[in-house]
Amino acid sequence: MIQTLMYGVPSGCSFGSIVALEWLGEPYRLCRIEMPAIVTSDAYRTINPVGETPTLVTATGERISESMAILNHLGARGIGKGLSFAQGTAGFDRLNQMLAFLTTSFFAAFGPLWYALEHGAEGPDKDVLRAYGAAQVAKAHANLEAMLGDKQWLLGDQRTLADAYFIGIARWTKYHDVVDRRDYPSLQRLFEKLEADPAVRFAHAIERGETAISTRGFKGEISLDDALRQQALAA
Repeated sequence: MIQTLMYGVPSGCSFGSIVALEWLGEPYRLCRIEMPAIVTSDAYRTINPVGETPTLVTATGERISESMAILNHLGARGIGKGLSFAQGTAGFDRLNQMLAFLTTSFFAAFGPLWYALEHGAEGPDKDVLRAYGAAQVAKAHANLEAMLGDKQWLLGDQRTLADAYFIGIARWTKYHDVVDRRDYPSLQRLFEKLEADPAVRFAHAIERGETAISTRGFKGEISLDDALRQQALAA
C-alpha cells in the first residue's frame, strides 16, 4: 500500500498535510473528501468515526487523524530534511509548542466566523459571531506576529512542518475579511513566501481540481470507495 491522505474541500485544514507530504517527498496518494456531505457520511466514518479531515492511512493500513498527529508522524521521517526534530530535543519541543498553538488558538479563532458562514446566521446572531470571531482572529494574529518576530520561518532559519500547517489556516482570512494581514508585516512576509512555494501551489491546484504538478512523491488520487476497498483488503 501507498500512504493515502484524505483531505477536505473546500479549504480544509488538511491543506497543510498536503504541503507536508510534498516537502517530505515520499510516495503518497490523495483522496478528496467533500465537506460537509461526504465527511459526515457513514462511509467516511468507517475511516474516521469523528467525521473530520484530514485522515492519513499509512502504508501499513493504520489510520491517523488530527493534523498535529499526522504532522508529527510525517515529521519523524523528515528530520534529515529539517522538517522536524528528534524527540527529546529542544527543537522538537519548540515545534510541538508551535503546532499546538496553530492547531488550537490560531485554528479555533476562525470558529465563530465559519459557524456564521456555514450555518447562514443572520441579524444579531451573525453580528455577535462576527464580532467575537474578528476579535479572536486579531488576537491570534497579534500573538503569532510576536512569536515570529524577525525570523525567516516560524521556528527560525529553516522551514518546518509548522509552516506547512500555518499556510493552510492563514489563507482563511480571504473568506472572512476581518483582519488585514498587512497589519502584521512578519506574518505577511511569511505568507507571501509560502504562497510562492511549489508545494503550496500544488496544494492549491489540487483543491481547485486543476492539473497539479507535484514536486516529488504524488502518485495520483483515489476515490473514497477505492480507499475503503484497500482498507478491507488490508484488514
